[in-house]
Amino acid sequence: MEKGLSSMITKFDAAKGGTGIIMDVNSGAILAMASYPTYDPNSYGTLYDEKLQSQLDSQLAELAQNRGDYETEEDYQAAVSAAKSSVLSTQWRNKCIDSTYEPGSTFKPITLATALEEGVVDMNTTFNCTGSITVQGWGRPINCSKRAGHGLQTLKVATGNSCNPAFVTMGLKIGTETYYKYLKSFGLMEKTGVDMIGEVAGIFADEDSFNSNVVSLASYAFGQTFNVTPLELIRAQAATINGGYLYTPYVVEQVLDDSGAVVEQHESVPVRQVISEETSAKVRECLEWVVSDGGGRNGQVAGYRIGGKTGTADKTGTNDVVVSFMCFAPADDPQIIMLLTMDTPSRTTGTAVFGGTMVAPVASSIMSEVLPYLGIEPEYTAEELAGADTTVPNVVGMTLDDAKTRLSNAGFACTTVGDGATVTDQTPVGGAIVPNNASIILYLGAEKPDTPCTVPNVVGKSASEANKALTNAGLIMRASGATTSSSGNVHAITQDTAAGSQVPAGTVITVQFGDNSVLD
Repeated sequence: MEKGLSSMITKFDAAKGGTGIIMDVNSGAILAMASYPTYDPNSYGTLYDEKLQSQLDSQLAELAQNRGDYETEEDYQAAVSAAKSSVLSTQWRNKCIDSTYEPGSTFKPITLATALEEGVVDMNTTFNCTGSITVQGWGRPINCSKRAGHGLQTLKVATGNSCNPAFVTMGLKIGTETYYKYLKSFGLMEKTGVDMIGEVAGIFADEDSFNSNVVSLASYAFGQTFNVTPLELIRAQAATINGGYLYTPYVVEQVLDDSGAVVEQHESVPVRQVISEETSAKVRECLEWVVSDGGGRNGQVAGYRIGGKTGTADKTGTNDVVVSFMCFAPADDPQIIMLLTMDTPSRTTGTAVFGGTMVAPVASSIMSEVLPYLGIEPEYTAEELAGADTTVPNVVGMTLDDAKTRLSNAGFACTTVGDGATVTDQTPVGGAIVPNNASIILYLGAEKPDTPCTVPNVVGKSASEANKALTNAGLIMRASGATTSSSGNVHAITQDTAAGSQVPAGTVITVQFGDNSVLD
């Protein structure tokens, strides 16, 4: 996760870093946590973040320029020390637990779960989105991300479209008093109680103020005008999809003494059940649709049913945003949940500034590594199975016909070089792990070249174009992310080996695909 988070923040030049948390949804165990800017605790006085170093350099230069303003050398050195301490304290922060932000649309599962539990909506409820909604007491319309409107939508589709008017409507149906009760029940008015130091609580309106202001209810319903910590939010999100159970997050599973005996064992007992199992199942169904067909489709992972929710939150009083993505798997029986946030990404990278375009592809990449590591096995659809990894058979020494038959039975195509009757070599070699729709090169008496291949740049290409370019270069493509979409806007957004690199023939190049047309 640290690798993916760091790469994302660098790629999109996020001015204020980001966070990542992976949690066991059925216990509250924190499996991974990362916060950027980061530092090495063994060398805590070293600045590792280039932006922070640049900030400090500017401050020190200004202090040096105005050195004559200080009465004594001690006063000047004190100012220098204060500047260094201030920047270092920024680096030392664990933003997962000690910093708050407006969550935006990743908060919508809370509203969805509440509305379903209270019976003010059901799976057949429809919403007519005209592009905005007017709320009494607020002087201007609340806009949807799709200003032309989504038209008539079911509950599941409205969730997949992240439709603000639909969620405002849900919030108004719930009512202020009931909604606030659920905010408390989801643990959003208190610290989570995690076994770490420095935790703060979110920032919410007091109950009397909230109950007297329907505008706050409307904005809360789609995740604006209040603040949460990432840990608070993922804890509440987990409760919406795990059957409704709120757990206390924790890091330490056991404490052992010098002899290895267990002196303390964490027991995961739910704090409370917030919503019913039935409601939770409906929330999971809606959130799975978000990833399969809605605005979170860049979070797809081949072989896994993924649920999730994108988020793009305006930072009140600024032109900046926090983009984020929450996802969980398997969608029908959740085991883990992940929340990634990125604070103030650049608007000049060429990628639309949304959680679905910037963060979801990174989440897909992380989950594709994490899920197998945790022993959660993939279950491929027929379409996904065509590109699943498998072992290349060794056909050296076989006749061409026998080799073709064996490769075909394993899912591989082949091309030939030379005119002999017997396979004398192959690329990739037998035993290599490659996508089973790859084309294997068979050498028939011809000498296998040992010159390296040059990796082409496939970023921006469609899946078919990228595959053709890599195949022509003597390489094999492994596709990940959203390789199909009805929008027609799917293209390669990253490749794991830089263009221009020299690699052996038959090397597998992993290409991440995404749809840049999604809206949060």
